Amino acid sequence: MTPELTEEEMRRALFGADEPVAQGNAPPVQKPPTDIVIAQSAKVAEKKKVAKAFTPRLKVTLRVGNEFEGKTHEIVHEADTLSTLLAEQEATRVARKKFRFVEVVSIKSM
Repeated sequence: MTPELTEEEMRRALFGADEPVAQGNAPPVQKPPTDIVIAQSAKVAEKKKVAKAFTPRLKVTLRVGNEFEGKTHEIVHEADTLSTLLAEQEATRVARKKFRFVEVVSIKSM
C-alpha cells in the first residue's frame, strides 16, 4: 500500500466505490443479491395471548375467638404472596378486626 493516497482513493476506501476499481491484486467486491426479501414471520407478528398469570398463594389457617380459653373458630385466609411471614401478618391483621384472640394453626402453599 502506498503511504500517500489521493483524495479519491481515500474516499473509495472509506465509503466504497460506485464502480469497482480495476486493481491487479484487489478481489472484486460482490454486491449482496437484491431479490432476497426479509419478512417477519407470522408467529412474531401475532401478539402472544398471555395466559392467566400465576399468582403465588398461601393458605393460612387461624384459630380465633373473643373469649380467653373459650369457644374458638377456625378461619382460612388466602394470601397472595410466597412469604410465610407476610401471609401470617396479613391474616392476623384481618382476623384482629373481628376477633380478640388469634392463633396461627398452619400455613400451606396452594
